[in-house]
Amino acid sequence: MAERDAEREAERGAKREREPEGAREGALLGRLRAMERAVGEIGTTLDGTTTCRELAAFTARHLRATAAVDLLTEPGTAPRRAARASPPEPARSPESAELSGRPEPPEPEPAGHTDRSVAGSAGAPTAPAAPDAHRLSVPLAVHEEEPLGTVTLIRTGGGPFSADEVALARYAARLAARHLGHARRLAAAEDAALHLQRALVAEPGRPHPNLEIAGGYLPAGPRALVGGDWFETVRLHFGRSLLVVGDVMGHGLDAAVDMNAYRTALREVAATDLPPHRVLRHLDSVVAEDGARRPATVLLVRVDPARGTATFASAGHLPPAVFGADGSAELVDLPVGPPLGTGVGGYEPTTRPLRPGDTLLLFTDGLVERRGEDIDDSLARLAALRLPPDCGPDQVVDQVLHRLGAHGAEDDVAVLAARIRARPPQ
Repeated sequence: MAERDAEREAERGAKREREPEGAREGALLGRLRAMERAVGEIGTTLDGTTTCRELAAFTARHLRATAAVDLLTEPGTAPRRAARASPPEPARSPESAELSGRPEPPEPEPAGHTDRSVAGSAGAPTAPAAPDAHRLSVPLAVHEEEPLGTVTLIRTGGGPFSADEVALARYAARLAARHLGHARRLAAAEDAALHLQRALVAEPGRPHPNLEIAGGYLPAGPRALVGGDWFETVRLHFGRSLLVVGDVMGHGLDAAVDMNAYRTALREVAATDLPPHRVLRHLDSVVAEDGARRPATVLLVRVDPARGTATFASAGHLPPAVFGADGSAELVDLPVGPPLGTGVGGYEPTTRPLRPGDTLLLFTDGLVERRGEDIDDSLARLAALRLPPDCGPDQVVDQVLHRLGAHGAEDDVAVLAARIRARPPQ
């Protein structure tokens, strides 16, 4: 096999020496133009599957061969076929196509882990899959990095791969490998950030046992980074609990850092057992003195199960909803102060009774807001929901997220539902 490869390489070298200088310059110019096209056609997105498809389409079109891209997953496992493309058919009529009887190119078999010295030494095709087929396999790797997979090309009914074509295939594979590496590192970073965000919003403080709660958090899209949405519960004296939902303006890690700072400060202030509007007033003054913090909208609800009441205070946040035992919903009418961090203050409390079976729903704007829709219409859609009777907090969260299509929302969604636990009969 090695002798055959050496003979082919020697034949190519001799052929290059016999080529006229003009023809060689034309071949080099064509190769450079193809490389320029590769830069524009491969790696147009941060999605690894799309990059593999672009690589297969490019090599199939420019090298006139059936291309297959196989990715290595776990060590010791078989490669996974990520993309396949066939060369474009030459312009000919259906009649001539039928008369030609030219067979379809064979399907390239998934290549295993190719030894770098073999794949990188001669660059010649491996053993052909058919008498008139020529096969070329190059690694998906950047220089000395570990290969991510293999690109396999099979050409039937034509000549063998030239040295320029081998070089173009290797260049395209290296280019795709670089983009695949970036995409994998970005996906790993986003996955870690998303787990961090979920950990932050999924572990609120524990309320008193006399209150049932349920929460939910949905990131905006599969590649969403951490954001500023959160919910929280704080246990107060005399069996009361403080419910909190907030949204720091902006997205990304900076918003998440500010969100965590707001949560920490709120826990400390709420521990003093101040009424909700005074908690907001204190937080607003503290944040306003720190110019580095982003503004945030926050809604506080202090629930008193013994008296069956809830006291609300809002800092620029959307009003909560109350779902009755019959499944109907209504929005709580309450005064809205400015967002935290403005230093303006002016927060007012509102108290209303909670009937047996009532479930409070606090949420961030991503639950209801939709592009091009007035916010009043968005809130009216929530208020028009009618859930099955006697839904508990868990069911309310699930039903609302599903019916409002929150899983496809353009912004992060955080929701917190709470209901006074019914006392067992004496």
